[in-house]
Amino acid sequence: MVFLRSCLFFLWFALTSVAIAAGGVWVLLLPRRATEILSKTWSRVTLFGLKWIAGLDYEVRGPVPKEPVLIASKHMSMWDTVVLYLLLNDACAVLKRGLQYIPFYGWYIWKAGSIAIDRGGKASALKKMVAEAKAALTAGRPILIFPEGTRKNPAMPPDYKPGVAALYTQLGIDCVPVALNSGQFWTGFIKKSGTITIEFLPPIPPGLKRAAFMETLQNSIENATTALLAEGRQILASKGFS
Repeated sequence: MVFLRSCLFFLWFALTSVAIAAGGVWVLLLPRRATEILSKTWSRVTLFGLKWIAGLDYEVRGPVPKEPVLIASKHMSMWDTVVLYLLLNDACAVLKRGLQYIPFYGWYIWKAGSIAIDRGGKASALKKMVAEAKAALTAGRPILIFPEGTRKNPAMPPDYKPGVAALYTQLGIDCVPVALNSGQFWTGFIKKSGTITIEFLPPIPPGLKRAAFMETLQNSIENATTALLAEGRQILASKGFS
């Protein structure tokens, strides 16, 4: 049953994504806000199918930031980007430059005003990232970053990169950590029924030294994620998943 529902959701996701991306390509000629509206529509359609086809819903804990702050989130699956882009107001996401080269998807990423970074650029890439983040903040947009740089299996040890510290120290704004347990339910092709939890944690105020900030951020996210993973295991066990 899980495999069948996952197959049906994949068909839903593929067909609706192609329809929205191809049918809405004309919004690329309009102001950036039009692309944001289309992207949020895609997120809602995706989450609708996930709930009613795969039986996978979600719960939000903690206050979702409304002001322009730095948001540092755990990253376990594609679900994270779908829901965070929907929940946040006009977020400016930090992502890999290579994603911009994907047809349609990359065009929308570019038009949305995301911050594309070259991981091999090191110091120059960090400088460019900070400059673009400052411009986004001036426009009233929150900055979204996945501090580990890529999706991580729930069982893998944390691996936080220095980019988030560069943004925190240079921008001088609150950093809101985000924990989640999506990787237990959205596992590649398979989508297990249940409820994903995403939790917005107490903000870290500006002014900490780099090392102290990194330790505080990692402890905040990892401790909360550990608790959410324990909840996820209980949900999955109640549904007969091992």
